[in-house]
Amino acid sequence: MNANSCSGRTLAFLGDAVWSLMVREYLIENGEGKGKTLQKDSIAMVSAKSQAAFYDALHEANILTEEEEAVFHRGRNANTGATPKSTDVQTYRISTGFEAVFGYLQLEGKQERIQELFQKVLTLKK
Repeated sequence: MNANSCSGRTLAFLGDAVWSLMVREYLIENGEGKGKTLQKDSIAMVSAKSQAAFYDALHEANILTEEEEAVFHRGRNANTGATPKSTDVQTYRISTGFEAVFGYLQLEGKQERIQELFQKVLTLKK
């Protein structure tokens, strides 16, 4: 599958799974609780609001490459149809762009870059 031929929405679909798995692995590896606490902590990092904040932090720190910013815009500008009731349209679009970056990197086989961005998010969120 060619990442450049995928829609922003498709990249975000994959990126959502990549991000969610990374968060879950991180929480388990770091003993961040059990059961209900794991779910609560996971939601705190996977929510649209959190993802939008993570993107903003990466963007402000000028960490994303031009290519990654272009992918972000593809995801952000994709027609997502409906938005969840729990978030506003702008936040949801930013989080979709954030997910698209991770989907793109996954399809490109750039695991090291995925890990690098994840670690940057962890340091920026503290």
